[in-house]
Amino acid sequence: MPRGSFVALANLGSTLQNTFAAGNRVLDLLEEPPAVQDVTGREEVPFTGAQVSHVTFSYGEETILEDLSLAIPEGSITGIVGRSGSGKSTLLKLLMRFWQTRQGSITISDRPIDEINTQNLRGMESYVTQETVLFHDSIRSNLRIAKRDATDAEIEQACRKASVHDFIMSLPQGYDTPVGELGDTLSGGERQRLGLARAFLHDAPLMLLDEPTSNLDSLNEAVILRSLREERQGKTVVLVSHRASTMWVADTVWSVENGRMS
Repeated sequence: MPRGSFVALANLGSTLQNTFAAGNRVLDLLEEPPAVQDVTGREEVPFTGAQVSHVTFSYGEETILEDLSLAIPEGSITGIVGRSGSGKSTLLKLLMRFWQTRQGSITISDRPIDEINTQNLRGMESYVTQETVLFHDSIRSNLRIAKRDATDAEIEQACRKASVHDFIMSLPQGYDTPVGELGDTLSGGERQRLGLARAFLHDAPLMLLDEPTSNLDSLNEAVILRSLREERQGKTVVLVSHRASTMWVADTVWSVENGRMS
């Protein structure tokens, strides 16, 4: 028997151990009960603004948001600024109804979000996270996650709004260029702009942007924000950032400190 076979056989025990451990972690995730239940069977509602009223939320014993209230008028750009850990991202996740509020209420179109069909709610919202997740596939396929039947023209238009079209066209295969696992062949700023392009492609009336320019230099940030302001027709935007300089694009700016709004 070749020496390599003996080495492989000797390593089999540790390899199987790691495989079983990974499998158990996957099974644990699949068995985890959801934090919220999907809502179905309700009347569909259009988006006409949102309201956060006296919301308190905790992770275990740690209070993240306390008695927080915020109006999000239709057609506005609402800026939320604050240091890391102040609760900004948590507020966006509550608007997406990833979790339930402990106290207070969140309404969209004057209806509590836990009384809106989940599919209807998510169809009204585009959510851009701090880290854009990309799959080992082409740029085009990664963008179509936001809209499976999107035409090439719609994809290009969304990428122009996110100021990433010229970069894509500079690549050897353009929109058919594959990206590595989790997009590791792209820079943080390039991934971020693709995440913003997804939001434009989804074309939801409420855009929730969590640090959408944190990996961009000041020049590219200004280009993105200018595009956001120019393309705001029919859009309501909640823009979260720790940078005060990002807030020039907002109509109203709120500051979050220790889970409280001012």
